[in-house]
Amino acid sequence: MFSLQWCGCTEDSVKAINSQQKARSLWITVGLLAVFFIAEWSVGLWSQSLSLQADAGHILSDITALAISLLASFLAQQPAKKKATFGNQRIEVLAALLNGLGLLAIATFIIQEAIQRWQHPATILGLPMLGIAVLGLIVNLLNITLLHPHTHNDLNLRGALLHIIADTASSVGVIIAALTVHLWDWWWADVAISLVVAIFTGLSALPLVQQSLKIFLEYAPESIDPVEVEISLKSFPGVVQVEKLHIWTLSLNKIMLCANLTVECTTIQERDRLLNKLENHIRKSFQITEITLQLTSCIKSSVLPIHPLFNQDLVLMLSPNKAK
Repeated sequence: MFSLQWCGCTEDSVKAINSQQKARSLWITVGLLAVFFIAEWSVGLWSQSLSLQADAGHILSDITALAISLLASFLAQQPAKKKATFGNQRIEVLAALLNGLGLLAIATFIIQEAIQRWQHPATILGLPMLGIAVLGLIVNLLNITLLHPHTHNDLNLRGALLHIIADTASSVGVIIAALTVHLWDWWWADVAISLVVAIFTGLSALPLVQQSLKIFLEYAPESIDPVEVEISLKSFPGVVQVEKLHIWTLSLNKIMLCANLTVECTTIQERDRLLNKLENHIRKSFQITEITLQLTSCIKSSVLPIHPLFNQDLVLMLSPNKAK
């Protein structure tokens, strides 16, 4: 008994430590980005670099997205209560969706600004642009190192990491543009890099938005085929029919299943044994932990025969005509 309680406490402690590490990494990332945003925005205005200004806008969106991520992580850890019977786990998915939509909005804004800059060129200072771009690359690489270890089972942090990766690519692009502007005075390189960054930003957001929407629409995860699950359940001896099979994702690492099964079980004990076998099979074969199965027996209990005397009409039995 002591060992079981100790294991449970240890698991809870590990989860708490991981959550604290995630929050700390996010706070450090927000702090670094906030300082860099002020520097990049100021230099972007001074140097007249569109790519710097666009990247600064991207950084501002990152700060907002990471702040949402911090709030979502805190709310998702709150226990289920009152009407929130599932807890607040989907807040993380909502934050990831907002992050993806934010990336698409930024991409659209950069494209519009690039078109205007192409029509109305401006003089660009290459050296300040180069210096702040190199600094941005260093900051973004540090942020990737902080966030990447925590993104494997967290869609919300994965969205935040995508923002940082897009920033890193943007910094590389700005460095290239700054070199060409400084060495050859190719002002159009600044516009071209802005368009490349916009396209990359938009493409990186599409999978995040798609996955988040699938979770909200309660689609079955890509790794699980509902038809295969149904066939697998029907393969068990005693299972006659599978109805109302539903498989959906509550959060990135929590998959749920419910179904109604018609079975051939003569006793309650036999039905319970079959239920345990089915649940263990689903957990091991499909990695689904939240399972609700309703088993209905198709075998009806036999009705005892009624004595012929009770099938007679009592009035007819007592009537004089019947007695004759």
